[in-house]
Amino acid sequence: MADFHGVFPYLVSPLDPAGHIRSEVLGRLCDDLIKAGVHGLTPLGSTGEFAYLNNAQRAQVVQTTIEAADGRVPVVAGVASTSTADAVAQAKSYQKRGASGILAILEAYFPLPDAQVESYFRAIADAVDIPVVIYTNPQFQRSDLMLDVIERLAAHPRIGYIKDASTNTGRLLSIMNRCGDNIKVFSASAHIPAAVMLIGGLGWMAGPACIIPRQSVELYNLCRRGRWDEAMALQRKLWRINEAFARFNLAACIKAGLSIQGYDIGDPIPPQAPLTAEQRKVVEAALQELGS
Repeated sequence: MADFHGVFPYLVSPLDPAGHIRSEVLGRLCDDLIKAGVHGLTPLGSTGEFAYLNNAQRAQVVQTTIEAADGRVPVVAGVASTSTADAVAQAKSYQKRGASGILAILEAYFPLPDAQVESYFRAIADAVDIPVVIYTNPQFQRSDLMLDVIERLAAHPRIGYIKDASTNTGRLLSIMNRCGDNIKVFSASAHIPAAVMLIGGLGWMAGPACIIPRQSVELYNLCRRGRWDEAMALQRKLWRINEAFARFNLAACIKAGLSIQGYDIGDPIPPQAPLTAEQRKVVEAALQELGS
């Protein structure tokens, strides 16, 4: 099992108006994030607008990220589908392209009972030879991962990590208590990363790390060194970015931040809309305050 830890930015998926992936822009972003010290890259997370892309676009985002990383940091590629067969095909494809791990996401049109939720994630993990991070975000998904299901999945030899975006930090502690060393927890932007590190988390996978990578890495390092007073002082400063992220469309917020920083990242994929001028000012003010 690979040792994933630290800051894994959820990458945006930059598209031009014709729907083509802006590979040069994505490659530059990946390189800059690695130079800022991030510990890994996650294409096709929620900030990557995976639900709005077709399979060819998704594959190009993953391929571009892997090529840009060039083995310097692990690439954990997002896999999401309403169909188990399609999710398995994506996972196999991304492993073949050189992904270091898979972020497994369940989309659902009809609600699913626990047994079918479990079978979806188990099928992905059975299909690959690389580590799998299971992901749950109850506010956007029709079928959540219950604690019993997480505990059973944690026994799978390739399921070693979970990213939980429930906003319920107590649930993270329950997962840790139930699963022990079988599964390691990544924070989401819906949680307070320093607090998750304090209770035993090993890092965070989140969109805001795209626009504040240096500060995110600094926060992680302070937590790892047990310098909690300094970590919480920095966390309070960084939380303003998370507050903006929660107020606005997540992809629009991060894409606006990257645009402010000089990346020709493009707009969110319709029917999503870019931030208004007033909303953009909120993001810009937060970045200026942090020196980003």
